[in-house]
Amino acid sequence: MGLNLEAIELIRQLKYRYFRAIDTADMETLKEVFAEDATVCYVGGTYRFEAEGRDKILEALSYAFHAEAIAFHHGNHPEIEVHSDVEASGRWYLRDWFLDLRRKKTTDGASFYKDRYVFKDGAWRIQHSGYERVWEIVEPVTHTPNITAHYLAKHGKVLPEGME
Repeated sequence: MGLNLEAIELIRQLKYRYFRAIDTADMETLKEVFAEDATVCYVGGTYRFEAEGRDKILEALSYAFHAEAIAFHHGNHPEIEVHSDVEASGRWYLRDWFLDLRRKKTTDGASFYKDRYVFKDGAWRIQHSGYERVWEIVEPVTHTPNITAHYLAKHGKVLPEGME
């Protein structure tokens, strides 16, 4: 069987949209990226996040990528396998960095995503997304950096006082 290059490219674009939407708290784009019955499982050195259903995933992400955060997610080295006209899987190497000004800490790390994709309603969507950290470094922020541009400050969810 030959490679389904069109499906591979559409899935690459899907995952790239996911990374962009995460870092910009673009919940409308994330709604289009995930299948309605999607699941996620993200395992870090300091956390494990699991959720079922697109709405629950989006709600959690809107609180994670809030107005007092700065995020950088860079996915590369995709290994995409198309199993049929409606099913595919992929691995991605993630390099990310996250500054949480509210909690005064940075998280720096790398992971391998293992995703499953489905073709629904005329488009590829993420059915399941998960990763386990290859490495993770969490550091306290001892002084506020000189931030000269901060997209999430304008577009991320404003968290209520006292909410961690």
